Amino acid sequence: MGERLLVRVRRAIRVRHYSRRTEFLSNLATELGVSASTQNQALCALLFLYREVLGQRVGWLDGLVRAKRSTRLPVVLTPDEVRALLGDMDGVVRLVAGLLYGSGLRLMEALSLRIKDVDFARSEITVRAAKGSRDRVTMLPAVLVPRLQAHLSVVAHQHQADLAAGAGWVELPRAYARKAPTAAREWKWQWVFPATRRYVDARTGEHRRHHLHETAVQRAVRQAVQTSRIPKRATCHTFRHSFATHLLQGGSDIRTVQELLGHRDVRTTMIYTHVLNRGGLGVRSPMDTL
Repeated sequence: MGERLLVRVRRAIRVRHYSRRTEFLSNLATELGVSASTQNQALCALLFLYREVLGQRVGWLDGLVRAKRSTRLPVVLTPDEVRALLGDMDGVVRLVAGLLYGSGLRLMEALSLRIKDVDFARSEITVRAAKGSRDRVTMLPAVLVPRLQAHLSVVAHQHQADLAAGAGWVELPRAYARKAPTAAREWKWQWVFPATRRYVDARTGEHRRHHLHETAVQRAVRQAVQTSRIPKRATCHTFRHSFATHLLQGGSDIRTVQELLGHRDVRTTMIYTHVLNRGGLGVRSPMDTL
């Protein structure tokens, strides 16, 4: 696909006629069948090429309408399917998946949690600099508290061993790293889900730990879907979709769900109301009245 696209870009550069240039972008959708994001990426690439590289006016491109992404209903698991998936996982990855479903976290939000972000007393998790660079607070499921506390006990022993070995640093947000560089070894700044191996930062020479890599959780979820034979295209993000849908099914207010998910616009959250009304959940089939 990449080579074919490159060939078409080269052709589009050589063509000087307006209709042929726009035809190139149209063919991406009609012939190659690429997604809306790929079409828009090609348009941005052409704009940059003509404006910044070739120094040419591109009025013929400015008037083009960007492709709109199609609206797709999210894949949602039933509570029994969630239970089956979590049952086919174990260890740290199961705990991460439990937070994806129980707290409505995105995968990287869960993996980027630090010790200070988990408040057991208030049963809250603070998500820092989430999508849109905004903080938000979501729930900490009570059923996960014992397992999470046991996990953090292991992490604390690991961190003490790192400190004793002259390591124990962790990456800090840039602004705070300049303000308080020694905080990088403090317990509160450590990852909730640290990686199993240390690494040496090339810039500072510090022996650090990164957080658990996302592929470890993704592989575990993919394997659990295959093992449980759930006939759905479920991924890590499916747990978040299921979290929102099950809250609405349980009677939670949509504004509350919006806040827990961190959506800027309630219309984004409203897609889960469409999931609720799909199939036999919202209406009765006329076939059943015959």
